[in-house]
Amino acid sequence: MRTKRKTHLPSGKNPQGDLTLMEIMKRFATEEAAREYFEKHRWPDGPVCPHCGNADQARIYKATENRAKGIRPGLRKCGECEQSFTATIGTICEDSHLPLNKWLIAFYMMCASKTQVSALQLQRQLEIGSYRSALHLCQRIRFALMDIEQVGQLGGGTGGTVEADETYIGGVKRGMGRRYTGNKTAVMSMVERGGNVRSHVVKKVTGETLGRLLEKHVSKSARLNTDESPLYKKVGRKFASHDTVNHSQEEYARRDATGRLASTNTAEGFFGNSKRSLDGTHHRVSSKYLPFYLAELDYKYNTRELTDGARTATAIPKIVGKRLMLRRPARATRGN
Repeated sequence: MRTKRKTHLPSGKNPQGDLTLMEIMKRFATEEAAREYFEKHRWPDGPVCPHCGNADQARIYKATENRAKGIRPGLRKCGECEQSFTATIGTICEDSHLPLNKWLIAFYMMCASKTQVSALQLQRQLEIGSYRSALHLCQRIRFALMDIEQVGQLGGGTGGTVEADETYIGGVKRGMGRRYTGNKTAVMSMVERGGNVRSHVVKKVTGETLGRLLEKHVSKSARLNTDESPLYKKVGRKFASHDTVNHSQEEYARRDATGRLASTNTAEGFFGNSKRSLDGTHHRVSSKYLPFYLAELDYKYNTRELTDGARTATAIPKIVGKRLMLRRPARATRGN
């Protein structure tokens, strides 16, 4: 008998150190307290110069704040390369005019939400001056959550089962019916049962494109499950097994003689939750920025076992090495 996984904390209890909204309000009421939190998670072993990589604490000097001389809080100077830096240099927070405690609250709100948080909601609750700034804040946080490198493969080592499926995200065009895809964006997701998901925007849905994604992200030792689409037939031979279900015949799950389950219900469940989340909060998402929203949905699915505070704390170190400019927005690189 399966035991139900705990998805929330018992009422009135909070593990030591776990972030909640009340804890953020108490502990990080000032920007200085939030800066110390960011520094702790970016540099758990002490400050590291982002310019030259110097980690010798004896050669890194903390400047005394002096706003009259332009010495801002948290400023440090490297004794090796003689350059100054703070904890936000080389991160999505660099050059931001928002105080870091607002950044921390925004991270928590977006990571703790089971669905999505709109830019208008952040603008109201964090008292951000304009919708444009609030939207850019949301996009930068989603960019931070994006796992660009995606090291390793799904189903690797254990010969796990990986479900692959594609869907179309977008509105319904009047008079064309729900099957019309001319105004929609194709998305492919690969989900390991009991494991992680990886989603990618697909510019052109072909056997070659889908096959390239599967070979890159799914281990050859995995058991692949797809629908009856012929696009998976060729690439399916490259995995330990390839089981299909025939949706056109209303077949959604079956077991073979060995008891092995063939189904794409996990992937389709992820698609259903994702679409309801996007439609219910944003109503419309540009194909240009869809990879950012997919990154947020993937991150929440992959950290579903964590508490809201742990999910936020895990997200903070991901801000390093990523920049997203407001004047010339960077396109997400994850897509095919």
